[in-house]
Amino acid sequence: IMQDFTGKTVVITGAGSGMGRAYAKAFAALGCKVALCDVDREALAETQRLIRADHCLFMHVDVADANEVLEFSQRVEAELGPAHIVINNAGIEGSAQPSWKTSLDTYRRVMEVNYFGVVHGTRAFLAQLQSHDESWLVNVSSIFGLIGTPNHTDYCGSKFAVRGYTEALMCELKGSPVNVLLAHPGGIATNIARHDFNQRFAQHYLTTSPEAFVEALIAAIRKKRHRLVFGAGSRKSALAARLLPLGILSSVIWREMKNIIDTRHYPNK
Repeated sequence: IMQDFTGKTVVITGAGSGMGRAYAKAFAALGCKVALCDVDREALAETQRLIRADHCLFMHVDVADANEVLEFSQRVEAELGPAHIVINNAGIEGSAQPSWKTSLDTYRRVMEVNYFGVVHGTRAFLAQLQSHDESWLVNVSSIFGLIGTPNHTDYCGSKFAVRGYTEALMCELKGSPVNVLLAHPGGIATNIARHDFNQRFAQHYLTTSPEAFVEALIAAIRKKRHRLVFGAGSRKSALAARLLPLGILSSVIWREMKNIIDTRHYPNK
């Protein structure tokens, strides 16, 4: 069981801010070699200024582009050695509008980053992970990969996809050196809610610090757990998803969220 992280190569996507930056700082402090990427060059440069580690790799990568992720993986292996831990963390917010107001382009972009980014990261690094006696693949879904919420059909769709992909992958990798951890963060206080129309939601729900989530994730790896549900509202949501009939669950979710989402496009509500 992986207890000592010293010298391990840890790959983190979306490392320019939020949980990605918190992962980077935590694993660097544990003596790891860290390979960090982000699509935002300025944000990644700020992370680079904050990281104190002997062996680091920073690269501008759009995880929606399979070729860029593959190039990143090749540089990681050449410069830091094969990855021991890969955290497919990169993600973007959705439209925060009802499905009938969300463009197909938005659906595609959210899916390309949030879902295909995970697929690309997994495929690019899997051979490296399999080269060790023990390794970890961490795919980040969301509590919105456990419950469906209004104004988030694009985001929920992508995070449910990550969940399904990862649970199936977990079956496929049983008996291999690769341990798979499926993460469902609750309301983590990051800047993922960048748009004005998401601010009321963010202020109400995104209250758990990224550092607290990262601490829980490192503990989950040490305990060899395969699912992590952690953060504001996460346990309540997971329990409701497991126990409530879907019709009742959707009514409960609407009552919970109707006062903190944009309801202008719901004339019958």
